[in-house]
Amino acid sequence: NSVLLLILGILALILILLFLCCYFNNIKDVKKTVLRVQQGKNPLTFREEASQLLDRKFYLSVLFFPILGVCIFNIVPIVFMIFIAFTNYGGNIIPPELVDWVGFQNFKKLLTLSQFAPTFFRILLWNLLWAVVSTAINYFGGLFLALLLNKKCVKGKAFWRAFPVLAYAIPGFITLLAFKFMFSYGGPINQLIIGAGHKAIGFLDLDAKWTARIIGFGVNAWISIPTTMLLATGILSNMDETLSEAAKIDGAGPWKRFKKITFPFVLFSTTPVLITQFMGNFNNFGIFYFLRGGLYLDGYFLASDTDLLINWLYNLSIDNNYYNIGAAISLVIFLLTSIFSLLIYVRSHSYREEDTFQ
Repeated sequence: NSVLLLILGILALILILLFLCCYFNNIKDVKKTVLRVQQGKNPLTFREEASQLLDRKFYLSVLFFPILGVCIFNIVPIVFMIFIAFTNYGGNIIPPELVDWVGFQNFKKLLTLSQFAPTFFRILLWNLLWAVVSTAINYFGGLFLALLLNKKCVKGKAFWRAFPVLAYAIPGFITLLAFKFMFSYGGPINQLIIGAGHKAIGFLDLDAKWTARIIGFGVNAWISIPTTMLLATGILSNMDETLSEAAKIDGAGPWKRFKKITFPFVLFSTTPVLITQFMGNFNNFGIFYFLRGGLYLDGYFLASDTDLLINWLYNLSIDNNYYNIGAAISLVIFLLTSIFSLLIYVRSHSYREEDTFQ
């Protein structure tokens, strides 16, 4: 069984690394012991060293099981996925037949083969557009609500701040299924349209490309904006209002005060969160899976025009046993999101100028 052999091999590599860590730690401990003897001190006994695990080295005792869990449930699956991307493992490989190492053939298929390449590039472009636009909508929508509720003239701020949180408190898949029903042929929106004397609209049909995409943007905003609103509200409450008041006295209008003072202050504090939201939107599996999952369109290989890379990966690997191609796609997703996030973060003021607003 190639899968079992690969997993055991990964575990063996981890054990070898642990052994090497213990080996070098022992060498380091020997040097410390020799130094103690040279200084005329007695070397620590086993009991004394063990007692340090409950005192000076207590952090090692506390972190042992979490680190073990991370290795088993996070590192092993990630390394396994990376290895699978360089094999021919698929539904046609049945034990005791073994998989073969194929190098970068899966990535070559993904980028050049007529079966995969057109679908990959179409979905990639749509995935990038989705991630950028949805992140912008969620961020500026939440910031707008926070600024609006931060106005002194608004009455009942506690109520209005708590009200949008209800959309966030409801589990996301329930919200998505509810919106899917609302926009279905038998849903309340089409019933109102029929009642007004018009034909029902297939909002999520096969030919409803941009209609379905716009609905996706709206539903994602409904779920995500409350989080950004709460975050921005907390940041604005800690903002020094004397800066804005001084700018107002100098003649700066509302837009200029927002552009030069409020927005840089909020962006400085929320840059890491903004990057996290972008990565979350890039890998947002549930949004179109629950709204429109299961559709395969002409011109797309086992995908639809609203599927993201993560949805296509699921269709290929789980539903159709293209495990090697799915693993290659997951590696591409990881490289794209990680490189983009690191580049943006290290170039941001949050990283380079940490004490700007302190």
